[in-house]
Parts: sequence; structure tokens; C-alpha cells
Amino acid sequence: MVVSYKDLGLVNSREMFKKAMAGKYAVPAYNFNNMEQLQAIIGGCAESNSPVIIQVSSGARKYANQTLLRYMAEGAVQMCRHDLKSNIPIVLHLDHGDTFELCKSCVDTGFSSVMIDGSHHPYEKNIEVTKQVVEYAHAHDVTVEGELGVLAGIEDEVSAEHHTYTDPNQVVDFVKRTGVDSLAISIGTSHGAYKFRLKPGESVPPLRFDILAEIEKKIPGFPIVLHGASSVVQEYVAMINKFGGKMDNAVGVPEEQLRRAAQSAVCKINIDSDGRLVVTAIIRKVFAEQPGEFDPRKYLGPAREELKKLIIAKNTNVLGSAGKA
Repeated sequence: MVVSYKDLGLVNSREMFKKAMAGKYAVPAYNFNNMEQLQAIIGGCAESNSPVIIQVSSGARKYANQTLLRYMAEGAVQMCRHDLKSNIPIVLHLDHGDTFELCKSCVDTGFSSVMIDGSHHPYEKNIEVTKQVVEYAHAHDVTVEGELGVLAGIEDEVSAEHHTYTDPNQVVDFVKRTGVDSLAISIGTSHGAYKFRLKPGESVPPLRFDILAEIEKKIPGFPIVLHGASSVVQEYVAMINKFGGKMDNAVGVPEEQLRRAAQSAVCKINIDSDGRLVVTAIIRKVFAEQPGEFDPRKYLGPAREELKKLIIAKNTNVLGSAGKA
């Protein structure tokens, strides 16, 4: 049985991106794997009055169970409307779908947006598989994100040794031939918590805003997406290390660079690692300070509250999406 996202109270990303482009901000796309993360994302975005894209990878979908996930998304919308008295628009998005079958399955189970990442294929094959997904998704009014260029790093089931910057000369052809609604590009962001290998005294290399500007010129007004855009907040890295963890040299994309990107054609910014770091940091802290604690609510609850705080700060200070719902 095919489930329409509209019956779950979700929206697709079309209007959301149009408004973001006009308003010079980016819509946050937060990954979640469990109930507490989802509660924090919805609560933080409702409180900061920000539109939001809740997204799951293929691995997270397996972890949560695809049937349960559909009801979690519907429950998140109902919680937002009835308990939080908020009408923020909510998109449920598949992050890094790698096959037509996976994307189709997500469309059929209530997702309102899917990403088909064909960037690991040769260019023509990427176009072919992306176009196939677009045709199916658009028949159900579901929006599609494609990808050109490869991000380095590891996140969930996505892994690459080296990045390949997006070639601005390919974007017009790719967008025209596939019919995608948005395009994920590679301009120096990276997956995971170890985005850059820095030597002592080195600072993070700036994002390639020259490539972004060139792409904007080629496809003016077209929604651009940044993956691997966690800032790897050092406060939480330090907390993890202080309470028994080992995360040496974990660094991310500076927030001022993301803010600059959000004021351009970038209207969706993906944040996953930061959420993981916050949750892990708080759980470690509780376990270290209260070693006798065994009630999951007593460590997942504080982690959820801290994640909500981070989300409000990101929406307000980095993405510029607060108050834009």
C-alpha cells in the first residue's frame, strides 16, 4: 500500500526552498536515528519557528524500522501541531539514497523528499539513475535532490577517501537532463567528525566559494545543498574527551563559513555529526558523574535537551532560518 506524505501532514521541499532563496537563509536538514533526537529537532525548530527537514539515511531507516519510521514522522507532526502549537513546515527526507529501489520504497512509505546520490557512478550513469528516480517521485509530488561531485569522509554507509569538487561546467546539463529539484555539490565540506587533517597551528581551509559562485552563475535561482556541514562543536568534543572518550583532532566547518553559504544559493544545509557529538557528550558526562545511573530517561533526557539547545543556536546564528517558518 502506497502512503502519501500529505496524509502524514508533511510537505515537500519546493516552497521551502523558494522562500529560503528569497530570504537568504538555509533550511536545516537534521539527521535522526531515535525518538530523542527527533523530539529535540522538532522541539528546537518549533521553538525557534524554523522550517525543518528531518532526514534519515538508509542505515537509520533500517535501524528505526521503516514501518515505525512512518509513524514516528506522523507523530512528530502531530506533536508539533497539538502539543507545541506550531505550524512549522516539516519535510521527511531520505539522505544519500543510492538506488532507485530504495528511493521508490521511501516515496511509497510517506517520504516527501528523497535524495538519489549517483555521484559514485560515472557521469552518464548518474544522470540515468537520477532521472529514473525523478520520474517516479514527481508522479507522487515528491521532490528530489541529486548530487554532483564527491565528498570525502565517512558518515553512516557513505564513505570516500578523496573529494572531487563539483565541475560547474556539468551542472546545467545535469539539472536539465535529470529534472532534479535541488543539487548537492562538493565545495570542500566533508562527512563525519574528522573533516580536515590539520597539522599543529594549521586552520581549516576555506570552502571553495569561487566554485559556488560559478555554479550560481550557471543555474541562477536553483536550490543548492551542502552535505557534511557540521561544525564539530569543540565544547562537545572536549566534553567527550574529558569523560573517557577519544576524539583527537575532530574538526568541522567554521560556522561563519556556513552562514556565508546560507546567504547564497545554498538553501539546505545538512547537519548530522554535531547532533551525534552532543548526545554522546552528555551521556558520557552523566555516566561519569553518576556511575550508578541505569534509567535511560536519566541520560537520554538531558542529551535531548542539550541537542534542542544546539538546534535553536544553529537555526538562529548559523542558518538564519529562525523566525522564517
